[in-house]
Amino acid sequence: MSHKTVSLALLAALATSVALPAAADPVFNRIASFPVIDNLPESADRSKPTSAEIITASEDGMTLVYSDSPNEAIGFVDITDAAHPKPGGQHKVDGEPTSVAIVGGNIFAAINTSKDKANPSGKLEIIDLASKKSVLSCDLGGQPDSVAISPDKSFAAIAIENERDEEQNEGALPQLPSGNLKIFALKDGLPDCAAAKTVDLTGIAEIAPEDAEPEFVSINAGNQIAVTLQENNHIAIVDAASGKIASHFSAGAVDLDGIDTGKDGALRFDGSIKGALREPDAVKWLDEERLVTANEGDYKGGSRSFTIFTKDGKVAYESGASLEHRIAAAGHYPDKRNKKGVELEGAEVGRFGETNYLFVASERASIVGVYKDTKAEPEFVQLLPSGVGPEGILAIPSRNLLVTANETDLVEDGGARAHVMVYELKEQAPNYPQIVSEATGDVPLGWGALSGLSADAEKPGRLHAVADSFYSAAPTIFTIEADRSPARITQALPVTRGGAAAQKLDLEGITTDGDGGYWLANEGDAAKLVPHAILNVNAKGEIKQEIALPAELLAHQTRFGLEGITRVGEGDDAVLWMAIQREWSDDEKGFTKLLRYDIKDKSWSAVAYPLDKTDAGWVGLSEITAHDGQLYLIERDNQIGGKAANKRLYRVALEELKPVKLGEKLPVAKKALAHDFLGDLKGTNGYVAEKLEGFAIDADGNGFAVTDNDGVDDSSGETLFFNIGKVAATH
Repeated sequence: MSHKTVSLALLAALATSVALPAAADPVFNRIASFPVIDNLPESADRSKPTSAEIITASEDGMTLVYSDSPNEAIGFVDITDAAHPKPGGQHKVDGEPTSVAIVGGNIFAAINTSKDKANPSGKLEIIDLASKKSVLSCDLGGQPDSVAISPDKSFAAIAIENERDEEQNEGALPQLPSGNLKIFALKDGLPDCAAAKTVDLTGIAEIAPEDAEPEFVSINAGNQIAVTLQENNHIAIVDAASGKIASHFSAGAVDLDGIDTGKDGALRFDGSIKGALREPDAVKWLDEERLVTANEGDYKGGSRSFTIFTKDGKVAYESGASLEHRIAAAGHYPDKRNKKGVELEGAEVGRFGETNYLFVASERASIVGVYKDTKAEPEFVQLLPSGVGPEGILAIPSRNLLVTANETDLVEDGGARAHVMVYELKEQAPNYPQIVSEATGDVPLGWGALSGLSADAEKPGRLHAVADSFYSAAPTIFTIEADRSPARITQALPVTRGGAAAQKLDLEGITTDGDGGYWLANEGDAAKLVPHAILNVNAKGEIKQEIALPAELLAHQTRFGLEGITRVGEGDDAVLWMAIQREWSDDEKGFTKLLRYDIKDKSWSAVAYPLDKTDAGWVGLSEITAHDGQLYLIERDNQIGGKAANKRLYRVALEELKPVKLGEKLPVAKKALAHDFLGDLKGTNGYVAEKLEGFAIDADGNGFAVTDNDGVDDSSGETLFFNIGKVAATH
């Protein structure tokens, strides 16, 4: 089915589709984030990765249970007070848990015990929820993936994937032994291991029919099991009582237009893919007749979409690239991993009151799309920010809660840990996204990695921003209308040199030049031949002047260069002030420089700036902006989450600054705390972002700040954009 035929109307209205419901409508907001590391015992090595992959809840909705594969454990979270989750500890298992479900007081944990992919094995372990002790184990005869329990609690279904080895023959199918489906009849909340049914799923798919690769299972109220065969691009419907295949059908293919197909440091939604195999991962029943799939792709496909099928295989709805476009408009598009785009992997369905909600999670964009099921085209509601790599998603309608399990742990790179996140549905204003872009025709205006802000001198609420070198092939100046909710990126101005996108740029700061153009701060890196420099561009984005930092300064350079630029004064009297992020080799430890450039006489001077001390990592400057006789500077550490301690705004009185020539002993600036951003960065109840990178004060004196989402590369992609109110110096 063509993406154009399905969602052209949606794409044409993209600018309004990302606007979220009014406060009177019930919407979801995140109320808590629980780092999985908090569940480890004190004796555990906290430097090793953990995970929260698949998640379920006790029948009273008070305890969450998740699978932690790298830690070979089942984890527990007490959400009696959902806004303040408490660690519930863990239960170690012999192998890698792949999925969990709950029946009564029993946890059904599917555990992979395979020594290698050629010899798959696994077990179903039953764990008493109260005592956290194993009470029963069933041999599965293969490597399990997904577990599902029937609504009447009479059956359990397990997808035995026997996953392929992607290193063998370049991952080509077939790779025997084939997977299958296991069905257990349940009595008093326990399976009858000896009476398990094995459903042979070979011979039904067009792709590698001899090697079925079941991925995910879901059971409807009629005790029919939907099972996806992801690599085979197929779906089977199985009767739980008899174990017979009631129907099966190809998942089919999608034509995609208006998508980004190149990992090239630019967001260009002008490509297309014809005949993209859906290759569905998660599947959930919407009712007894319809099911929804998240089409992640794994073998040769991936359609960036979700699909609603009838159980006889007819396509009732195909999202095409519409959700991906909304995700891109919110700044979450993963350009570095875009072979399969946002990779929609998780799906959930939950009836809250009279409304049947559909949730689709993007693994690579780390975001969840929320829809209302209308029994026709789903009605888009909102986007929810998640942790990194949401895998499991769980609705708890009895408590108006939604939960995501985020499997990615970036501890080895100093990044975010794996998290479980909790959301609540109620009548409220949505608090995310805080900034989105408007559409350009039928496609989104791509953006991300915002690294510097500047205010329009005349129009309150209008700001300008730059993105850093993550988008090296498309350096851009963005115009932001910040007086809207969410704020809107309305224009994107390419920065060019000789008529083409300028190269060797890492833009970290921006200020207006008073003549319709801009001054830009370029953070250099000698190893990459990127110069430390300031650039003057005109209103068309053309670079008209490039000014390198002086040789006497560059003799002491590091890669931690310019992180902001601001203009003081008008016309011939204008000067530029710049912030260098961290110490260079000629600085005393704990000090960096504020540089001053006189535009008229082309002279450089500087003062020393004292950085706060830190117990972990480093502290540096990320932004500088002039307002009402003061320089305001963002000073931050490089810590994330619970380790973050310094995300602050300092001010320095301009009249007290006495810059001297480079090479002379630099006078030390006297700073005063103007604002602590930690509370703002916790405002959406996620973990504290590391990179608070931009700050500007608009024509009405309001201070706006923005975080850098690293281009959704080893990050959740969240961008926080917020107004701290009037900024005034205390004299």
